[in-house]
Amino acid sequence: MLRRIIWEENFFLIYGSSTTLTINNNMSRIGKKGISIPEKTEIAFNNGVFSVKGPKGTLERSFKPDIAIKIEGKDVSLSLIKENKLTKALWGTYASHIKNMVKGVNEGFEKKLILEGVGFKSQVGGNKLVLALGFSHPVEVVIPTGLEVKAEKNLITFSGIDKELVGSFAAKIRSLKKPEPYKGKGFRYHDEIIRRKQGKKSV
Repeated sequence: MLRRIIWEENFFLIYGSSTTLTINNNMSRIGKKGISIPEKTEIAFNNGVFSVKGPKGTLERSFKPDIAIKIEGKDVSLSLIKENKLTKALWGTYASHIKNMVKGVNEGFEKKLILEGVGFKSQVGGNKLVLALGFSHPVEVVIPTGLEVKAEKNLITFSGIDKELVGSFAAKIRSLKKPEPYKGKGFRYHDEIIRRKQGKKSV
């Protein structure tokens, strides 16, 4: 039987069937959920700046006034002030930022890179990560403030309370020597699987 599906603002109508599938596109699944603040964590929201202080440190972030952020005891809630495409997108994004800030000051975040390749080495010297990646000279990268980097043999660990900083710096290091698909030489995340290609066979 031929069925016709038509989008009607907030729901689908499936003609030729008694089924109506309702989709609420005005709500953010992440944004509408309240955020619980754990013990030993202090939060404040003043003049558009949200701050979180926990056992591992303090984080601050500025938010636009399009989203209302309310603190009630140990709970944080977010709601729309004006309803448009921008605020709907920001609603869930802001909630994710706050959750990551709370988790960061309590548990922290971590990324691990594995360096594979004969002669490839890594070590931390002062505030720099020094890498031997097969070039004619070592590659030195300054470690950002607030980030801890450990290099043990072929494993490099990045840790810190800022999720974006940890992730972006790890991605920056990985881009210096991306894993090649034949022998797998280069950086890869510890849980990353590199699809290998078969090399050319000599006749």
